Amino acid sequence: QKNCYPGLIKGFESTICRNTIGVTARMRVALKKFRYYGYNGYLSDRISLTRPIPDFRPDGCRNMSYSSDLPQLSVIFIFVNEALSVLLRSVHTAIQRTPAHLLKEIVLVDDHSDMELKEHLQSFVDETNAQHGPGFIKLVRHHKQEGLIRSRVSGWRAASAPVVALFDAHVEFNTGWAEPILQRIKEDRTRVVSPSFDNIKYDTFEIEEYPLSAQGFDWELWCRYLNPPKSWWTQHNHTAPIRSPALIGCFVVDRKYFEEIGLLDEGMEIYGGENVELGIRVWQCGGSVEVLPCSRIAHIERAHKPYTENLTAHVRRNALRVAEVWMDQYKSHVYMAWNVPQQNSGVDIGDISERKALRSRLHCRPFSWFLTNIYPELRSYSDTIAYGVLKNSLRDDLCLDQGPDTDNAPIMYLCHGMTPQVTARNLQLSIWVRLSNTELAPETAVLAFLNASPLFFFFHIFPFPGDSIISSCR
Repeated sequence: QKNCYPGLIKGFESTICRNTIGVTARMRVALKKFRYYGYNGYLSDRISLTRPIPDFRPDGCRNMSYSSDLPQLSVIFIFVNEALSVLLRSVHTAIQRTPAHLLKEIVLVDDHSDMELKEHLQSFVDETNAQHGPGFIKLVRHHKQEGLIRSRVSGWRAASAPVVALFDAHVEFNTGWAEPILQRIKEDRTRVVSPSFDNIKYDTFEIEEYPLSAQGFDWELWCRYLNPPKSWWTQHNHTAPIRSPALIGCFVVDRKYFEEIGLLDEGMEIYGGENVELGIRVWQCGGSVEVLPCSRIAHIERAHKPYTENLTAHVRRNALRVAEVWMDQYKSHVYMAWNVPQQNSGVDIGDISERKALRSRLHCRPFSWFLTNIYPELRSYSDTIAYGVLKNSLRDDLCLDQGPDTDNAPIMYLCHGMTPQVTARNLQLSIWVRLSNTELAPETAVLAFLNASPLFFFFHIFPFPGDSIISSCR
């Protein structure tokens, strides 16, 4: 059946499906909340705001000691139309599981939410400030939706502690999360640090342990988890910091250094790419990014993102903006991954002169240095001479598609022009239907070596949308 959601109500083993006969009133409420939030808000409302969660830290973390003069931090939560119980659980666990002398304040940035988060949230803020002192929780409200990226900068502007921690408002903090991060930043203020993440399942709210990972990206600049580099494994120390090319999105940074390095790119829209851009910028401009195994936070990965209807368009625009400022000749890879021509792309990325001036002012390294020294795992396609989609000559609404990930066999599919259908031709005259993200991933999607035999393809290769790059492919 379509549109079925397992486990939306605790205690119900059956699935909840749209238009199911006999659906109870509670099920309808649960389904409505699920569609609105992208997670099980009905169940969240019935879970303790300070529930215990599993401690997945490596064993050695429990025996580590830290300086007695660690800097204080401001914890910043960004949200729009978050379930109140999820937001309050984020705040409560931050207060409960951060040493009081280290937590200076909490900053809540409301990016123009609806009514549920108005009066009820204000009451919570007033009650908490009465208990902890005036200004312990600061509430910043936007009068129009600015998006995640500019909201984080709003939170930074409102913060006053030496260190700022920027988080989504659907997390749960684990024991001892703050001390290892603050220790690393105290030792070197140019470090941008991420905790290790575990998953809060969006339907059951169970905590799922994630393996220790670095944080990277593909050529579309979607963030992705990476296996830690070989240098980390050879230490045989699972408490050691993990060098990371990028950030998943939640991070902790020295407040003044964050300003010096250029904050986030406020010319980006809504969501996507800002975490990758920050990682690239920090590394190329003299800082470092790392993930700490001894700091763990559980995070809800939504079933869908409800705050924008056209997320892909925002991410594409932001990715091309990053490419033009930071990636030098490798920007072609981003255009290829998004199947957009470099000339006359049809995508308005806005004014990037200020970000280019920032790069010049900070004397940043080239992107080739970043690939060689920080992210050698990312496969490059510098010998590409054309890219686009392969369309069927008889039905131009059908394109060659990489097919299911588990099958590795190309298929015909309705044309959409996204990454699974991007086809590239290189100088060796081989044609690829899939762009592997890392050097560790085998290239298993070669369609043909055109100089090896007189194979003929009854397709044309096109950018999507636009004019043909190669008029025919034989």
